[in-house]
This record gives sequence, C-alpha cells and structure tokens, in this order.
Amino acid sequence: MNTLPILKKELQQEYETTKKFIDRFPEGKNDFAPHEKSMKMMPLATHIVEVFGWPDYILKTDKLDFAAGDYQPTVLNTKAELQQKLNDDYTTSKNALENLTEEALDGRWTMNMGDQVLADYNKYEAIRHALNQITHHRAQLGIYYRLNDIPVPGSYGPTADEKTS
Repeated sequence: MNTLPILKKELQQEYETTKKFIDRFPEGKNDFAPHEKSMKMMPLATHIVEVFGWPDYILKTDKLDFAAGDYQPTVLNTKAELQQKLNDDYTTSKNALENLTEEALDGRWTMNMGDQVLADYNKYEAIRHALNQITHHRAQLGIYYRLNDIPVPGSYGPTADEKTS
C-alpha cells in the first residue's frame, strides 16, 4: 500500500482541525490548569503545535535522545505565536512529505533516554505516533476549553457547541 498520500491527507486534516482550536485560544488563560498535575494551557497548546514539526524532524534524523538534549520544549506566550508556529511547522512537515519516497518511510527511528530505547519505530510508525500525539493533546485542550466556557470546535464531528441541522 502506498502510505504517503494517506500521511499527507492526515497531516492536512489534523492541521485544519487544530487550527480551529488554536484560533479559539483565549488570551489571559495561559496559566490555567484543571489540576495541579496538569500542564498549563499555553504549554499544552504550544506542545500541540510544535508536534506538527515532528514529521520533518523524524525524516531528517535517526533518533531523538532526551538525555542528549535533542528535545527542548518551545516557549510561546500569545495566540499569534501559536498560530505562527502551527503554520510554520505544518508547512515544514508538509514539504518534507512532498519530497519523500515511500521507501524512506521504512528507515528506523528511535526515541531514547541515553542508552535506554523508549520507542523503536520505522519512520512511518514514528510519524503516525506524532499524529496520535496531536489528537491526544488536542482532546486535552478541548477539556480545558470546556472548563473555561470556550466553545469547543469539532474534531471528527460536531461538538455540543456547534449547531447541527
């Protein structure tokens, strides 16, 4: 099966859905968290948008090593910065997929903590994992919105905040 067209379509769909969420990001709520163990709203939204750059990173590398400092969380402060980061990282990864061969998705990619391998994927699986991370964390953001009376946009169908005919 040719997976590149599927990945390209999924990335675009996740971008379009995530854009609706980020466009509703509330100024003044950066530090909101529903529980002391929860991420604050701005770091959560920032993480969601930065994951759109992961497909490009995965395709250019063989691993991500947390112990080596390969991952440094992005720090953003405004909705405009979130929107820009989302657009930039989506475009970067979209372009990376455009210039790819199907065979390149077979290469290995690992997530490490020094010598400890946390995950071992082929590049297709690693990109799929990134797309799953977007979905997972966007659902968390939807809960934050609900708790703050911010209308939750639909992801894979309408929400209670959207009118249906």
